[in-house]
Amino acid sequence: MKLNMKEPIHRMTCRVLYDDTDAGGVVYYGSYLRYFERARTEFMRDLVCTYREIQDRGLVMPVVECYVRYKAPALYDDLLTVETSLVEVRTVSCRFHYRIYRKPADESAKPVLLTKGSTMHAVVDTNGKLARLPEEIVKTLHKICPPTD
Repeated sequence: MKLNMKEPIHRMTCRVLYDDTDAGGVVYYGSYLRYFERARTEFMRDLVCTYREIQDRGLVMPVVECYVRYKAPALYDDLLTVETSLVEVRTVSCRFHYRIYRKPADESAKPVLLTKGSTMHAVVDTNGKLARLPEEIVKTLHKICPPTD
């Protein structure tokens, strides 16, 4: 699967906590989806609107598809950078791409790519029926990523 990033790329830094890891101190594979979620939430907050604002309008954006490609392990106490990019906006859905890097101890070294992935989100109302986002949110999303349909 191609996972090209589009500008703007939002970056969030977080530290691996003990509860993100398995018994060996390696980040549990499901924890990467939580990193994606936190980074996507901050992307939306900084560039579009908060998820709270979307929920206050009776809408939610559940994940309906996800993909993760693991390249190298993250370990307890690593400092990670999660990059998030909005790559597709449709009438009732959108797709984000992610890359997670470990910040090296040596500041002159390149960050290590640990994981890349994507999530597709549908927009649904409180009854679980497909819905459209409010026009002002759609306009903001389209400024970031022109519509594909």
